Amino acid sequence: MGDHPIQPSSINTELLSAIDLEEMNKYAKLQTRIDRKYIVTPEICNALLAGAEINGRALEINCYRSTRYQSTYFDTPTLDLHKAAAYRRRPRFKARTRYYQQTNTAMLEVKTKDGRGKTVKIRTEYDSETLNSLNKQGRQFINSIVEEKEIVKDLRRTLTTNYQRTTIVDLATQTRMTCDEFLTCSDWENNTISLPMIILETKSSQNPSPFDRWLWSHNLRPSRISKYCTTLAVLHPELPSNKWNTTITTYF
Repeated sequence: MGDHPIQPSSINTELLSAIDLEEMNKYAKLQTRIDRKYIVTPEICNALLAGAEINGRALEINCYRSTRYQSTYFDTPTLDLHKAAAYRRRPRFKARTRYYQQTNTAMLEVKTKDGRGKTVKIRTEYDSETLNSLNKQGRQFINSIVEEKEIVKDLRRTLTTNYQRTTIVDLATQTRMTCDEFLTCSDWENNTISLPMIILETKSSQNPSPFDRWLWSHNLRPSRISKYCTTLAVLHPELPSNKWNTTITTYF
């Protein structure tokens, strides 16, 4: 379990009122959603917050508006899940544990796509002391969702990501935006890579969010990036990476 101090965030939320986790989930839980990711500078994040037409609130947990996340991803020894994503094979999924440092809680999460391309995230509480491994109950939970028993029995820790997240909710449209900074990724061989930019992700149930519309009006388009797949392809150039080549050559 990682223990990373909160760093001063470069994202200015001073003009926004706070929203707590319970209220955010009431308005914009969005476990099934359309995700769009952008790689931007802190200046662009702050210009968006100042200029977008939103009824915005900043998620605040234990007096912090920027919180530490640790995600540990699991794959087979031959990286079948990475290759399924790279080659756009279906069905495909991601399995990870996620640790929320500010609340000292952990989840086991499985992410899949539905028939319309929306991201579906299903999760269950997990032991924060065993984030880097899957116990019997964890494997049973994954199997109950994806029914890929031959793959699930071989899953092991492949990559761990650490970053700091700021979350903004637009109450009017029930959409939200996350801004992840200070991203560092380490693989099973302890090879490490960092990204000095911010990964901005919008999450909406159907229509583009006001965050998307502001970004598009300023000629900023979504980037193909997966914290797991893209950084693993950078750390291991022998892996298939065509899907993320533009992102890799531009930002890594």
